[in-house]
Amino acid sequence: MKIARVQATLHRVPVEVPLIAGSRLVPVLVVRVETDAGAVGYGVAGTPLQGSVLDFLNRELGPFAVGRDPRLAEQVWHAAEQRFNARDTTGVVSCGLSGLDIALWDLRGKLLGQPVWQLLGGYSATVAAYITFGVPEYDADQLVEAARLAVSRGFRQLKLVVGRWAGLADDVDRVRRVREAVGPDVRIMIDANEAFDLLQATELARRVEPLDIAWFEEPLRGNDVRLLAELRRRTTIPIAAGQFEGHRFRVRDLMLGGGVDIVQTNVLFVGGFTEGLKVAHLAEGLRLPIANGGGWPDHNAHLMAAVSNNHGVEMHAWQWTLAEALYRLPPRPVGGALTLREAPGLGLEPHEDVLRDTQV
Repeated sequence: MKIARVQATLHRVPVEVPLIAGSRLVPVLVVRVETDAGAVGYGVAGTPLQGSVLDFLNRELGPFAVGRDPRLAEQVWHAAEQRFNARDTTGVVSCGLSGLDIALWDLRGKLLGQPVWQLLGGYSATVAAYITFGVPEYDADQLVEAARLAVSRGFRQLKLVVGRWAGLADDVDRVRRVREAVGPDVRIMIDANEAFDLLQATELARRVEPLDIAWFEEPLRGNDVRLLAELRRRTTIPIAAGQFEGHRFRVRDLMLGGGVDIVQTNVLFVGGFTEGLKVAHLAEGLRLPIANGGGWPDHNAHLMAAVSNNHGVEMHAWQWTLAEALYRLPPRPVGGALTLREAPGLGLEPHEDVLRDTQV
């Protein structure tokens, strides 16, 4: 069996965000791998540079993969890494390779009649889910309403964005109001999206420590390992980072450099399931938990469900509306958890008409 065709397409899918009028368009880069026997696997790629990733997949990586055995994901991954990324850079190459690798694992699961999460390790079909509910566009009243809505839907782990333009005092007030609204038994995480320098992050951590914060995600610009380690010495709040790092070596440095308490990764950016599984095992060897960050739970849940040191999968407030627009019968969060089905591969069959109508 050989890979006969690799095709990447870019889509803009409208989704609704709770409490915000209208819809927003989310870019989705779909990778389709077809074999000479007619079997098809689907993946998605990270899109920070969507046009470049699309071009790389269709002009370089896809033709390189044609003629190779789709069942040998590790072999294809390493051959592509040597051809296109011998110096271990990240970005376009890592995102493109992620999309191809995810599609190959989906295809492999279909050929073997098993779900990807079982092929990767098979720890538990059910993984905890946390919801990123607190988007920067919310004012304080909307934030509180969104937090209560998330709790009413069964979520017991809530994450909100900090590092807004209004300053640290505003961030502290927003976190305090959410804590007062949901009570002491709901876990609250904060995410700065690498917005702060060390002094700002230290001050925010000092002010919100009494509010029982489960983790402070990507607080510092560039995920600077040395400064993350220093911040960990200055606060009792656990530090999480790594979701957009492009290969296991960069995440390894975050761990060995003492920069994180919780290791984050995302199969759309790190190099797919092949590389993501190695990140998970590296973390387990250092007795660190691994959590999905950066969204795309329907794909990342397969990695989380494969390993014993998983610490949950991220749902954005709009994420399941995107999945339901794209796929037939995607898993939905119930009671703050996501349960994967026994369907072969990823269990995510796309609506072809939606792909056709949203392609750009």
